[in-house]
Amino acid sequence: MNASMIFALILFVLTYVFMFTMQKIRPAIAVFSAFIFVAVGSLGVFPDFSYSFGEALGEIDWNVLMMIVGTMGTVFLFIESQMPQRISDKLISHVHSVKWLVVVLSLFAGIISAFVDNVATVLMVAPVALAVCKRLNISPVAPIICISVSSNLQGAATLVGDTTSILLGKAANLDFMDFFFVEGRPGMFWVTEAGALAAAAVIYWMFRKDDQYIGESHKTEVEDKVPTWLLGLTVLSLIAVSFIPYKSNAAEGQFYKPDITNGLLCLFFFLLGLARRVIKDKSFDMAKAALKEIDYYTVVLLTGLFVVIGGISRAGVIDMIGRLLAGLSGSGSRGSVFLIYAIIVWVSVLLSAFIDNIPYTATMLPIVAVVTAQLNAAGANVHPNLLYFGLLVGATLGGNLTPIGASANIAALGILRREGYEVKSSTFMRYGVPFTLTAVITGFLLVWIIWM
Repeated sequence: MNASMIFALILFVLTYVFMFTMQKIRPAIAVFSAFIFVAVGSLGVFPDFSYSFGEALGEIDWNVLMMIVGTMGTVFLFIESQMPQRISDKLISHVHSVKWLVVVLSLFAGIISAFVDNVATVLMVAPVALAVCKRLNISPVAPIICISVSSNLQGAATLVGDTTSILLGKAANLDFMDFFFVEGRPGMFWVTEAGALAAAAVIYWMFRKDDQYIGESHKTEVEDKVPTWLLGLTVLSLIAVSFIPYKSNAAEGQFYKPDITNGLLCLFFFLLGLARRVIKDKSFDMAKAALKEIDYYTVVLLTGLFVVIGGISRAGVIDMIGRLLAGLSGSGSRGSVFLIYAIIVWVSVLLSAFIDNIPYTATMLPIVAVVTAQLNAAGANVHPNLLYFGLLVGATLGGNLTPIGASANIAALGILRREGYEVKSSTFMRYGVPFTLTAVITGFLLVWIIWM
């Protein structure tokens, strides 16, 4: 390794160490690290490392950031309309015991999370579980933990389900429909759903003795259905434009869409809903509330990390790690490819249990691309989606092992804390570990069978 690579690697490791130990200021740490990369690259401290401010701006994926902001804004309007509560009430009216309530709410949270941010999903569904548990005078800890881990699982099902899926879609050049079928093979949606069904069976087994009768469900009235339509139109629009290729995949003379198309669509429907509410209410109160609810923490964190990852890439660190991983493949045999695949999945599970899966995924995606290229250069004939989907399985589900592994888990424990329930890590892991292992093993095997 030369001096610039050593510098980039040390700065990158320090960035992650500080982000892990000082979680409240992660965005500031990422931005500060990005500033150091750009300053060093602009001043020419290392002759073989150049990184200008303009080049750093080019590393930021504006499409991803706009999708996050637009989707979160529309989801806020959707939550305010009470439609999620109304849907939940309808579901509860068909179940009559606690064990089935937990299973149904967990699956319901998963379905929502396939199209809506995981944290927002927890905020939608957890209040329903709280209300039922209060009525039955039982602890809401276990039900809400199950809702949280289910929302994390299903975030990998579609392009818009989670930030990690958005990042992977961009890196692997996958559109909305590719999460269902790619080149005639089942996509991540079916892998995720298989894991969800297996995990639901685990939830049922854990609550098999909870037969308390629930009673009749209250029916929430929904007066404003427009946010529901806006959210639906967002998803349908993303599906529609998924059939139009990006410039990099378009044939000569073929019409292609701009790189920021998905982001513009998400922002459009959010701003449309916001403008409607301002005109309807003759007040900016809802607009202020919606803008306040956007997760700027994640947006700033990702912005800094895009620049940081661009820095280590220009320094050659990502290529070096990719070559090291690919070196484990030996002759490129099926067995050695399986070893690489297993390492990527299970290391992702382990690290995502302690490190937020968004920066981890953003870091690993370019490494996976290098590993795939190295393996194929050795004659292994590996489809990129094998390692890409394996990474998503491990990084998305690994966060369910611990209470700090995913933002949705942190949000769920925050809700319980406000209700007077302090949840120990051991309590969370009693439900998170069997759920995670079941879902990961299912996804791990299916991705290998489908793509190898």
